[in-house]
Amino acid sequence: MSKDRNSSSRGKLSEIRSKRLNIKWALVLFDLIIFASCTAILYFTNVKDAFPLWSAVALLVSVYFFRFLFRIYSQVWRYGIVQSYVKLLMSDAFACASAAAVNFVLPQPKCSLAAVIAVASTNLLLALGARIIYSFCYKHRAVKTVSGSVSRFLLAIFGMREHLSDDPSAHSVNIAIIGAGNDGTALAEALTSDENSIYKVKYFIDTNKEKIGRRIFDISIISEDQVTAESLTASDIKELVFALPDMPVEEKKAIYEKYKAYGCKLKVYEKSALLSSENSGRIRLREFDIEDLLFRNTRQMIDDRTVTYYKDKVILVTGGGGSIGSELCRQIAGMKPRMLILLDVYENGVYDVQQELKTSRPDVEVRVEIVSVCNEAGLEKVFRAYQPHIVLHAAAHKHVPLMEKNCVEAIENNVFGTYNVIRMCEKYRAERFIMISTDKAVNPTNVMGATKRVCEMITQCYAKKGSGTVYSATRFGNVLGSAGSVIPLFKRQIAGGGPVTVTDKRINRYFMTIPEASQLVLQSGAMAKNGELFVLDMGQPVKILDLAENMIKLSGYVPYKDIDIIETGLRPGEKLYEELLVKTEELDKTDNSLIFIERDAPLSPEQLNEKLRILRDAADSGSDEQARLALMTVVPTYHTPAEVNGKYYETPEVTEEAAEADVLTADTTHAI
Repeated sequence: MSKDRNSSSRGKLSEIRSKRLNIKWALVLFDLIIFASCTAILYFTNVKDAFPLWSAVALLVSVYFFRFLFRIYSQVWRYGIVQSYVKLLMSDAFACASAAAVNFVLPQPKCSLAAVIAVASTNLLLALGARIIYSFCYKHRAVKTVSGSVSRFLLAIFGMREHLSDDPSAHSVNIAIIGAGNDGTALAEALTSDENSIYKVKYFIDTNKEKIGRRIFDISIISEDQVTAESLTASDIKELVFALPDMPVEEKKAIYEKYKAYGCKLKVYEKSALLSSENSGRIRLREFDIEDLLFRNTRQMIDDRTVTYYKDKVILVTGGGGSIGSELCRQIAGMKPRMLILLDVYENGVYDVQQELKTSRPDVEVRVEIVSVCNEAGLEKVFRAYQPHIVLHAAAHKHVPLMEKNCVEAIENNVFGTYNVIRMCEKYRAERFIMISTDKAVNPTNVMGATKRVCEMITQCYAKKGSGTVYSATRFGNVLGSAGSVIPLFKRQIAGGGPVTVTDKRINRYFMTIPEASQLVLQSGAMAKNGELFVLDMGQPVKILDLAENMIKLSGYVPYKDIDIIETGLRPGEKLYEELLVKTEELDKTDNSLIFIERDAPLSPEQLNEKLRILRDAADSGSDEQARLALMTVVPTYHTPAEVNGKYYETPEVTEEAAEADVLTADTTHAI
């Protein structure tokens, strides 16, 4: 059976090669006909001796010699681009010069230089014209216009009927591209030249008056004012594609709301779509996500210095299967490390990341180790085997309400897990240790935040030892799309018809996309000198109530009418607001305007050991309540939610804001 499959594969391969060979020699014959026509025209319109037969033969041999030398007949001309036509022009220029030289060197009756140039130029013009017309006909064969009819007629005349049966319009999707700038034109060019593309660009939509009314790749550009529900229906537009990646969020939201009402599917073009299409053969456009309209634009943060630092290093990422850990692995894999080690206790998540990297980054050596950071012996085995240069510590329990009821486990995993990893970095002389921290470590009101604050203390204390390892920690807020994020929860609730639940209408949070947060972590880690506590500028805080209302609106519903929003009360350990302490007068700046360094005095080794002893005794007791009290002892800024939220309630701004919110809620309830 295997032999049959092999013989069948060889037969198909032979058939493909034979077809390619036939096309190649058919084109050679076609060019010969063109050359013969040019020579005949000159021969019969001038004195016969003006262009002797041997001169025609010399030029013909030169033309074919240089065309084969420049691999002109290996080009697929239906996808001809400027470079292809320039290469043909260059080959024929060399051929003309060569034939002219031979004409004047050999002792034969000579023709004039003008005659040689005339024949060569006419032959080149016709060869170029034929190829351009063929490419045009192929691309327009499915168009339901006069040009499409002419294209099909010409293809039929020249025996290319197989192209006529391959009618992409039968399964194509008509789209309009919003934005006729560099990104929009790059997308249009890629789609029009890709025979596998299911998308057909009908027109561009733009606001630039200088572009409106003109054409790009024979695609018209119209203004926003010309776009109506009727015009989209008349053009059979199924999808609208945003090709404006740098547009401010507010403008993007306005455009979204306008076109959403027309009933077309909205998609987003990203430059990575063109890169991914190189392997897949088909360009994919991302579905328009609500997150695109709610938060600041994601910017590319990684610079050449950061890439250079991580290149050719052995890098270990703990928690490599989690939301942040997996994105760190994706970013690092693009920097060409010598080896990337994913360490996690949850095998399913890390397995998925491993398989993804095998496909997307086959050149990177990826290893997976299933080990808990609480398992000191297992960690040592990993460090001894790989001797990592850089360790990014993302492994941690991060779910606030769950950790409130599992204080002992939070201390074991977050505090002593971090302690174990740092000790291994010391013992095996890692170059750098980068800890992922959280905004909840600032004046914590919950167990999770308090444990992460202790982790920061451990990191800074070991940095003071001066052992050779560079230590740093990076704080940031909530990340979109991470496990436990509020965005997926709201999406599920909206999809289910509501209600959408918020714990408190006054609560606010900082948000950042996972790629942006990961890039900033990597950049801050690369710039660390030792002991820095980096703080990321998360932008402006987002009120969760506003977030819920916007998500309902952008999903096509009316808040409090179609889908209700209800309060469920603050969860255990939850703050009304998070603090990042991004106050530029209290922080040191870095080269990146989004990364700051907090001034924080490290603990002495004796102080740290005493704090760890208290936590060790509490964890060994097995009592969650004792563990909570121990955390309050070792973290002076740890207060109960009631204390912190009570102070927040008492501020004049919040009191006024709360009163307005109560009035709004009363009004909407009355309206319902």
